[in-house]
Amino acid sequence: MTEIRALGEEDRAWALELQTASWRGPVVVRRGELVDLSGLPGFVALQDGERVGLLSYAVRRDECEVVSLQSLREGQGIGRALLDAVRAAALEAGCRRLWLVTTNDNMRALAVYQRWGMDIAAFRRDAITEARRSLKPSISERGASGIPIRHELELELLLD
Repeated sequence: MTEIRALGEEDRAWALELQTASWRGPVVVRRGELVDLSGLPGFVALQDGERVGLLSYAVRRDECEVVSLQSLREGQGIGRALLDAVRAAALEAGCRRLWLVTTNDNMRALAVYQRWGMDIAAFRRDAITEARRSLKPSISERGASGIPIRHELELELLLD
C-alpha cells in the first residue's frame, strides 16, 4: 500500500539528495527556463514507512505544473498515486489545467501519463539540445535506454 503525504521540512534533505542524483542538481529545464525545485511544494510517497517517490509542483494562476516526478519502485502505482494527489491539490486550488514536460526518451513515463488521462499538447523539437547548450550543460546526452535526449513533450489534463 502506498501512502501519500505533503512534502514536509523533514523531507527536504532527502528530496535534495534524490533530485541531485536524478538531475545533477535541484534545477530542471523546461520550456527554455531553469526551474529550482528546492522550494516547491510537493508530495512524498511511502511504502512501509520508506520514502519511495517524490512529486514537486507549482500552481500559477489557474494552472498546475508537475515540475518533477520520481518513483523509486517502478510498476507499483507510485507515480499514479502521486499524480492523483497533485490532481486533488490542483482542483482544490481552482486550477483548470494540470500539465508537465518530459523528454522524448522517457517512454515509460509517457505511457503512465497517457494511461492516467493526459494528452500530448505540444512537441518542442530540439528543446533539450538547446537547453543543454545554453542553460544546463550537465543534461545527459542519452537516457537510460540509450535514446538520445533531444526533444520536449508537454502533456496536459484539463480539469473540470
